[in-house]
Amino acid sequence: MEQGMLLSAGADIDFMVHGVFSYELFGQTVWITTTHICVLIVMLVIIAFCFAANRAVKHATEVPGTFQNIVELVVEMLDNMVGGVMGKHAPRFRNYIGTIFIFILVSNLSGLFGLRPPTADYGVTLALGLMSFSVIHFNKFKHQKVKGVIEGLCSPWPFWAPINIIGDIAVPISLSLRLFANILSGVVMMALVYGLLSQIAIIWPAALHVYFDMFSGAIQTYVFCMLTMTYVSDACTTD
Repeated sequence: MEQGMLLSAGADIDFMVHGVFSYELFGQTVWITTTHICVLIVMLVIIAFCFAANRAVKHATEVPGTFQNIVELVVEMLDNMVGGVMGKHAPRFRNYIGTIFIFILVSNLSGLFGLRPPTADYGVTLALGLMSFSVIHFNKFKHQKVKGVIEGLCSPWPFWAPINIIGDIAVPISLSLRLFANILSGVVMMALVYGLLSQIAIIWPAALHVYFDMFSGAIQTYVFCMLTMTYVSDACTTD
């Protein structure tokens, strides 16, 4: 790995994937990359917001201030979103869905502040997909029992089981790849704009950031959470 760079497409185009520092672990060189740093920054921002929100709620007033209004708006929005999709199952999953929604959204929006969105790294989105996959199948076995799961795999005919198994395995892959590919495409497009059009890339790229980081980022966050809620709700169905 030359000069700590993990990915390069020429001297003028930088996709912001670099090795920050490395260390030896069991005889192997392990790199801490810009993705790790950006994930840490996003987590610190979310944790700081949570502490501030907790303090605001504990000292809530009858006439809420600006920050308290923001906190209440975020909580109400997430509750309505989860409740509208999951119905009676919403109370059990609103914390999980709310957490991944905020993490993915803040990660996608981090590109506005000069960071490389962590969700543009497949290692991050795959972990999110596997987490949702685990929640889905835990609840499927909890509510449908082993017999119900086997019957579902053999529906509509027993010889259909291999296809149904492949469909189940594809869930975390499709969830993670959809989010990863859409966010990465925005990172690549902006890197090309700044690399190849650097002489005239003044002010107008802000419109592209609004689309790739804000609009597309918000849409992909909603899609990931919506699909997760749909799969989990289906897993909780006992009929």
